[in-house]
Parts: sequence; C-alpha cells; structure tokens
Amino acid sequence: MKRVYNFSAGPSMLPLEVLEKAQAELPNYKDSGMSVMELSHRSGLFTDIITEAENLLRDLMNIPENYKVLFVQGGASQQFAAVPLNLKKSGKADYVNTGSWSKKAMSEAKKFMEVNEIASSADENFTYIPKIEASMLTPDADYVHITTNNTIEGTAFRDIPDTGNIPLVADMSSNILSEEMDVTKFGVIYAGAQKNIGPAGLTVVIVREDLIGNATEHCPTMLDYQTHSESGSLYNTPPTYGVYMAKLVFEWVKELGGLKGIQARNEKKAGILYDYIAQSDFYASPVKEDSRSIMNIPFIIPGRDLDDEFVKEAQAEGLETLKGHRSVGGMRASIYNPMPVEGVEALISFMKKFEQKHQ
Repeated sequence: MKRVYNFSAGPSMLPLEVLEKAQAELPNYKDSGMSVMELSHRSGLFTDIITEAENLLRDLMNIPENYKVLFVQGGASQQFAAVPLNLKKSGKADYVNTGSWSKKAMSEAKKFMEVNEIASSADENFTYIPKIEASMLTPDADYVHITTNNTIEGTAFRDIPDTGNIPLVADMSSNILSEEMDVTKFGVIYAGAQKNIGPAGLTVVIVREDLIGNATEHCPTMLDYQTHSESGSLYNTPPTYGVYMAKLVFEWVKELGGLKGIQARNEKKAGILYDYIAQSDFYASPVKEDSRSIMNIPFIIPGRDLDDEFVKEAQAEGLETLKGHRSVGGMRASIYNPMPVEGVEALISFMKKFEQKHQ
C-alpha cells in the first residue's frame, strides 16, 4: 500500500490506525448493516458516537462543565461571523492581527462590530507574535480575539494573554489538541477539523455557558450558539461521518498519552527540524525564535531560486505538499499530530541531500 508523508497545511494527513479502523467499519457499523454515513443522526448508534466524541474531547482538553462543546459546520471561517453575532453587546471588539486568518476574521467582524486592532506583527511581515498587555485592551470590549497558531506564517502564541473579565476568543484551528491548553482562559474556542481533528466539514466550538443566549436579533438561527447548545448539536443533520472520524482521532490521541504525550511528540518533531535548519548555512527560518509554531514550520533557501526544484524532488521521494503559501514563499512543513517522527526525519534526510547537491 502506497502512503506518503503529507506535509499539507490542511486537509492534513490522518493517523493510519484511524483510517484502517474506519475502513473496517465502513460497510457495516456495529452490525447495523449500514455505514456510519447512512445512520440517522437521531439513531441510538449515532447518539452514542456524538456523545462519546464529546466526552473524549472534554477529557483530553479538561473542559469544565460550564462550557458547551458544539459540533457544527461552516469551518472556522463561518465562526468569523458567528462570534460577533453571539457576543455583541457594546458593539466593540479587540483583535490581534498576526496574519492572513486574523485579517479575515477582522474583516468579517467589521460587518457587525467596531473592530479595534490592538496589536499587529504586520510591521515585520508577521514573523513574530506581539506581546499583549492589559493597557492595550478596550475597557468595554465585548471580547478579545486571537489566532493561537498561524498556519501560513508559522507563528504561535507561546503565552496566552490574560484579558481579565473580557472574554478571550481563539481561532485554534491549527493547534487544537497539539499541546496542553488551559480552557478556562478562553470564553470561546473554535477550530476547523481538518488539521488535528479529522476530515474537513466539521467545526468544533467550545463556548462558556454565560456567553450563550445573547445573540443579536439578526443572528441567523444556524449561527446562534444557543441553537446548537439546546439541541446537542442535532438541530439539523450534522456532519455525521466527520463526528465519527473525530471520535476515532480522539481515541487515538488518548492512546498516545493524551495531550501531554502528544505535546512531547510534537515538540520532538519540531525541535529536530528547527535544529537542523539552525545549523544549516543553506536553509533559514523566517520566524522569530520565541514565536515559532510546532505545527507549521516555514523555511527558505536565501538567495537561491530553488523552491520549485525542492518541492518537485521532495514529491518524487514521497514528501508531499511542501510548497510555502504564496504570500510567504519558500517551503512549509505542516507537522500536525498524525505526522510521525519518521516523517520529519525523512524530510531532514532529503533536505541534507538537496543541500549537498546545490552547495
């Protein structure tokens, strides 16, 4: 069976063990004579799936009882509108601009709110995470929004800002489940599934209960957190197979030692790649050291027009989707949870060979 190391920023690779279990259960789930894709979302079998998925996620992330876990559709991009429509009171919101997805979140929020850009790393092409201090916050802001990991730029918040009584909202799409995180620091966490959770189509929203039930008059029913909270994420047909796959991934993460175990694995992967880049005279990291992501690692070959050749030759060796985003250039290795250490070692081996060829 042919399998490559897929370094895509998303949809990302999935654990082989998860794919094999899904494959085995595909035509006949628990002797039902049906695939999960064919099960009614009101059936007992699917109720068990979505309940177990939520319980596993609560256990992995240590989610307190006063937070709701919602399984919805629309991707993180739909949450760019859902957040202001659910949290709007004074009509002001603070945003930290750390790159492409932050800018898109701000652009959408401006349709509904007064958006204050309280900090930005645009001055250095988004190669660092700005420090957030209490004095920067708008006193009557409805919320503060951050993107915890910047998929395109390769930066991440290493310290979560303290926003006091102002709810902190986080787009955690590309680093959810990758490391231990204190959920109580946030009012809302949202994440598209296609990085560390499962296939594209599912979105997870974790929202503190006191922030539910305050949606604006014009908030669409399907964007209202109360709609999904009251119905147990079953107001309409959810992405049933996506929820099932997420459950399998959550089980896989638990078997690896939970978030403590997965964080150690991710830090090891990122560490060996960053270390190799640092000692090389051929490659370089464009990201400030104290802001580096352990999920998305961009790197460049300074002064040489070799990017296309690198990507093509890597692909020939089973190292897929290493081309950097068009706004950044160079290469980018996305090493989400399912990427094994061996995949990063194979990339480094190729990088060494490519460097020797072009020295």
